[in-house]
Amino acid sequence: MAVTETREITLSDSPSGKLQTQNFALSTTPLAEPGDGELLIRLLYISIDAANRAWMQGRTYRDQVLPGTKMAGGALGQVVVSNHPGFKAGDLVEGDMGWCEHVVLPGDAVAKRTQRGPLTHLLSILGITGKTAYFGMLKIGAPKKGETVVVSAAAGAVGSVAGQLAKTHGARVVGIAGSDRKCQWLTDELGFDAAINYNKEPVVKALKQAAPNGVDVFFDNVGGDIFEGVLFRMNMRGRIVCCGAVSQYDTETPTHGPRGVPGLFVTKRLKIEGFIVSDFADQFAQAEAELAGFAAQGHIKVAEDIVEGLENAPQALVGLLGGENLGKRLVHVADPQG
Repeated sequence: MAVTETREITLSDSPSGKLQTQNFALSTTPLAEPGDGELLIRLLYISIDAANRAWMQGRTYRDQVLPGTKMAGGALGQVVVSNHPGFKAGDLVEGDMGWCEHVVLPGDAVAKRTQRGPLTHLLSILGITGKTAYFGMLKIGAPKKGETVVVSAAAGAVGSVAGQLAKTHGARVVGIAGSDRKCQWLTDELGFDAAINYNKEPVVKALKQAAPNGVDVFFDNVGGDIFEGVLFRMNMRGRIVCCGAVSQYDTETPTHGPRGVPGLFVTKRLKIEGFIVSDFADQFAQAEAELAGFAAQGHIKVAEDIVEGLENAPQALVGLLGGENLGKRLVHVADPQG
């Protein structure tokens, strides 16, 4: 086997406050030959997500990332050597491969992917990001024509797709983001009807103008004060989709829970549902087909923010948590071969 070692990034120590690049270390480590049923995979792109930070804080829907271990993360790769009957060299695969250049994994730990459009779309609009937006917005939020939908972290990977999906169903969509640049991008480029810069004025006040008829569906990626602000503008029998809580991930002192709970849920008969995308695994093929159609027809604009080089993955995550990115942030590790 030609590949005998790989570069990888480990979590050197758990952050006590905001994540810093110094919390990571880059090293070269030996790579074992793939055994029966295993694959040697070359990573092409790594997905950078706010959830990466949450995994450092404790066990969630996956094990905690502990100091001294390889940083976990979803990735798109290409099979170099296959000892599994379901794969051959050259196949594209997606899975939790971690932050590295090569990895040996059981074939059952990854999913085979077929390229549809740009390769990067397999991790953005056609990947976990797009599917999270699809199921959260369309299956849980279920916006109807004429309703008002609010999306927090709207300029991010999931939020930007979720808002556009609501537009395809005839809803009026308001995005919440952290800068005027992002707000202008949401309205001018992605077709949101309005956008709120939460750093300029309280969300509950801004929503009186941006959503004068109240809010029917709230797709929340943030939690904290923004969740509270939207909660007070929810309409009777509104739906709240809890996708994430990025405001609580990168801090030593998470904020208090929102006021109005459970009182407003009772008086307004609100529904709130949290989810992770794997809840809908049996519907992935349908979602991918519909998302590919939306993108091909121009109903959804795919926004990708690509950082070059494995060594820059730590800064890519720190920057994402600081709000640098527009759309899906990826790290380009290598080009496909063959």
